[in-house]
Amino acid sequence: MAISLDTLTNHSRRFSASENLYKSSQRSRKAFLCHSHLDAQYVKGFIQLLKEENIDVYVDWQDSSMPENTNRETAVKIQQKIKETDYFFFLATPNSVKSRWCPWEIGYADGVKNYESIFIIPTQDRNGYYYGNEYLQLYQKIDRSTHGILCFWKPHEQHGKFVSSL
Repeated sequence: MAISLDTLTNHSRRFSASENLYKSSQRSRKAFLCHSHLDAQYVKGFIQLLKEENIDVYVDWQDSSMPENTNRETAVKIQQKIKETDYFFFLATPNSVKSRWCPWEIGYADGVKNYESIFIIPTQDRNGYYYGNEYLQLYQKIDRSTHGILCFWKPHEQHGKFVSSL
């Protein structure tokens, strides 16, 4: 069961930028969120869902130390954040699966992070189209259970068998 883009849009309405800035000093779990910048409303909605799980999310456009224009320094900072966070999350949307940066980021994460810390968040549009196919199916996924809680599934469990909550 993928997370619907409408669900993320609805949750984004509760988003408060000042409340959701990545806080490296707080001892909660931390995640790097790989996403398309075109999906800001979905990103905000996903952050709201993760707040309930006590997970702080690093989003590059909330980082004031990032260069104004993307360059080599941007890539180096992204590599650093991927390494220092507990989890790597890939928000699979129509825009992120077409992005130039997102495949690079997950490829980098695959090389430096443990398999158990990489998760794909598949999404689904109103027409039932599912995003997160092909090579993204190699990784664990996060979506919502029938009870509405976030949980993860391992890739070999095709029938949505619940493994555990985060």
